[in-house]
Amino acid sequence: MEYYHQPVMPDEVLENLKVKPGGVFVDCTLGGAGHSEVILKKLGDEPGGRLVALDQDQAAISAARERLAPFGDRAVLVQANFVKLVEILTGMELQAVDGILFDLGVSSYQLDNPARGFSYQFDAPLDMRMDTGQPVTARELVNNLPVAELARIIKEYGEERWSARIASFIGQERQANPIETTGQLVKIIKKAVPAPARREGPHPARRTFQALRIAVNRELEILEEAVLAAVKVLKPGGRICVITFHSLEDRIIKDLFRRLASPCTCPRDFPVCVCAGVKTLKIVTVKPVTASLAELARNPRARSAKLRVAEKI
Repeated sequence: MEYYHQPVMPDEVLENLKVKPGGVFVDCTLGGAGHSEVILKKLGDEPGGRLVALDQDQAAISAARERLAPFGDRAVLVQANFVKLVEILTGMELQAVDGILFDLGVSSYQLDNPARGFSYQFDAPLDMRMDTGQPVTARELVNNLPVAELARIIKEYGEERWSARIASFIGQERQANPIETTGQLVKIIKKAVPAPARREGPHPARRTFQALRIAVNRELEILEEAVLAAVKVLKPGGRICVITFHSLEDRIIKDLFRRLASPCTCPRDFPVCVCAGVKTLKIVTVKPVTASLAELARNPRARSAKLRVAEKI
């Protein structure tokens, strides 16, 4: 299947990253290389201009090598999780960069490729790994985690009100037969969610699939660590842009940006700061940027995207 992913808010990303010819930028989530391509075009042929792009999915790296081939050695592609950003830049003898982009979540290719097991729309092996070389799949979690832990994951990462009931039904089903496919799991979830709730809102399996995907790929566990590391390697005046697609990610980024922009922990009635908190960021977007109506018409998946931007002091 051809690797593709329609980039969200490419113009807004380009503007807020302040991409300039000759700069060094990082795309921490290469995906279909849509954002990387527009950044590289803006960099132009100026000496020193470079984009370092990371992705843990080998399929993304392979497809992007072809798409970005016209840019030659100005595009440096690395198969790695973005939590290793500092290690990678150090290995390239890059001490600081001009801008960093995170476009979080799952790509269109991963969702639409049945073999990857991300979607509740297709019957496929329960996988959900962004890095297919890692050992833990959604099948492992669904069949081996204690029911209470499964319920916690579905509740916390999926914000699913029927988490305990869904986990209980999974526990009962797997005692008789292992749960091997997305189709089997969807049937179990539909049985667990009461009929009135199934008739309202999104697909009854959406939140559970989101939760399992986040758990398999440790998305929330590593997010704050990765963003903090990214801020450290930004040059003064450099921008960090983060696109999120659900409230859990957005809350982490919003709170983290606020903490770095207002680090003082002293009581409000203190006349002077004594906690020695050092302000490292200036928040650029008080409210997140969202996709335009024109973009939503072209790409409905952009409807939940939020772009938050901060600048290194």
